[in-house]
Amino acid sequence: MPNNYFKFKQFTIQQEHCAMKVCTDACLFGAYVADQVKTKSSAKILDIGTGTGLLSLMLAQRVPALIDAIEIDEAASLQANKNFEQSPWKERLTVFNTDVLQFDTDKNYDYIISNPPFFEKDLKSNDNSKNNAKHDTSLTLEQLLSVTKSLLKEDGTFAVLLPCHRVEEFISMASTNDFHLSKKILVKQTEKHDPFRGILIFSRLQAVQYEETIVIKNIEEKYSTRFAELLKDYYLYL
Repeated sequence: MPNNYFKFKQFTIQQEHCAMKVCTDACLFGAYVADQVKTKSSAKILDIGTGTGLLSLMLAQRVPALIDAIEIDEAASLQANKNFEQSPWKERLTVFNTDVLQFDTDKNYDYIISNPPFFEKDLKSNDNSKNNAKHDTSLTLEQLLSVTKSLLKEDGTFAVLLPCHRVEEFISMASTNDFHLSKKILVKQTEKHDPFRGILIFSRLQAVQYEETIVIKNIEEKYSTRFAELLKDYYLYL
C-alpha cells in the first residue's frame, strides 16, 4: 500500500485523498521542467491536473513565479491546497477545483505543465476518481492541446508527460495546433528496458529540437548520474 505522504527536502506531499500518488516518473518530469524554466518573478505558470500538487511544488521550489493549479477532483484539490498551505511558497500557489475546460480566467501563462490522464482504451477500475486521474475520459489529449493553446502566451512553453506509446501521436496532434517540439526526453527504468515515458516540451515559436534518453537506475540498481543530478535538490537521500 502506498504511503499516505512523501517527504522531500523542502516540502511534504500528503496523498491519502488522491487517486494518483507520487511516482518516480512524475518526480523526474517536475525536476526536468523546473531545471529548464528560466524566468522572472512576474511569470505565470499553470499546472493542469495537479493532483497532489507535486509538480507545482517542485517548480515553486526552483522558480520565483506565480503558479495556478487546476484539479477537477474535489478531494484531490483539497489535498493539493493543504500541501500548498504547508509549503514555504504558499503565497505563490493557488489551486482551482474546476474542469480546465470550464476554467474562467483572463490570464495568459508563460508556462503550462501537465501530467494528464493518458490511458485511452485501457481497462478501467470501479473507482471514478482513479479513472478520471488515469484515463482520458475527463480530458482528452486533443482537449488538453486546445485549452493550452487558448491559455498560453504567444512566446510561451508547454510541457507534458506521456506514456511512450502516445508520444508520436501527441507530437503530430501538437503540430496541427501550431506547437513546435523543442525537447523530447525518453525515460527508461534501466538500460535494458525500453522507454516507458516521454517528456515533451513545446514552444509556440519555431525551436531547435533536442532529444535525450534518461535512465532512472544503472546496472547496480542505483539512481543514474543524470537522474541524481536532476533530483538532488528534492530527494532526501541524494
